[in-house]
Amino acid sequence: MLSRPRRNRSSAAVRNLVRETELNAGHLVQPIFLLPDPNARLPVRSLPGTFRMGIEEVLREIEQCREVGIHSFMMFPAVPQEHKDKTGTYATADENFYLHAARAIKDRFPEVCLISDAALDPYSTDGHDGVVIDGRIHNDETLKLLDAMAVAQAQSGFDIIGPSDMMDGRVGSIRRALDKEHLTETAIMSYTAKYASAFYGPFRDALDSAPRQLADVPSDKKTYQMDPANVREALREADLDAAEGADYLMVKPALNYLDIIYRLHEAHPLPIAAYHVSGECAMLLAAAERGWLDYEQAASEALLSIRRAGADVIITYFAKDFARWNQARPF
Repeated sequence: MLSRPRRNRSSAAVRNLVRETELNAGHLVQPIFLLPDPNARLPVRSLPGTFRMGIEEVLREIEQCREVGIHSFMMFPAVPQEHKDKTGTYATADENFYLHAARAIKDRFPEVCLISDAALDPYSTDGHDGVVIDGRIHNDETLKLLDAMAVAQAQSGFDIIGPSDMMDGRVGSIRRALDKEHLTETAIMSYTAKYASAFYGPFRDALDSAPRQLADVPSDKKTYQMDPANVREALREADLDAAEGADYLMVKPALNYLDIIYRLHEAHPLPIAAYHVSGECAMLLAAAERGWLDYEQAASEALLSIRRAGADVIITYFAKDFARWNQARPF
């Protein structure tokens, strides 16, 4: 008997019946870049359509996102140079605008999910995710700082802590620190497989967080972020993070690492998050601006591919736009 798969593609209604992968606003997280000036709104030139904002603008942005179905946000601080030092002491300071902003967001929108960034690089004069001692990124000294940072963030209202540093043992260390302070309901979204990628440029522009070119200090993050050539290493990292108490396992970047998303999804029952990073989004936006791609169709397809690979959660700069499109025309 001749098989005709096209019968299941004959109309939009039929295609909806057999669609294997669903993507909606509930799967998406909108990143937010926070500035200390409450009313600031500055464009990120290398990522069109994205802004660095003060808390008043952030509150308006969250309101707009909620109207189209986005209820989860990952916030990153753009810390002025005068607040940076070798050990990132401003990360836990009482006057830290990032912690104050989290409280303001949760006071105004208690129902939203707020995800933190727990790493040293926004606060460090060296631009690294760990403490630099004698030209080396010191793992265990960094853990102490991450513990304090995570506790301060959880106490400020963050629902999920996002350790993005790739230090060994940080998930277990943070979990113990949170539990010690009775913050047992605060989850951890571990950056499990964070690769030393070329696609982070616009993000580092937005936060001024690139590693500094200094004598005796590494000028890249390859001693702690993963080699793009490696797969088995990601599985090992996932096993360790799961054993240490992670609630989510993240892969970053997403599009160039769909195989890693799939492998983690198949290997672990934990929810898999994928960060559709700034460079991946910027490439598509640049092509769309030149008329080479249709922005809505290409962005929707990119997000669907990440979801199809096995991501339960997708962090993307296209979240709000996709949610708008999805309201009018489900993908």
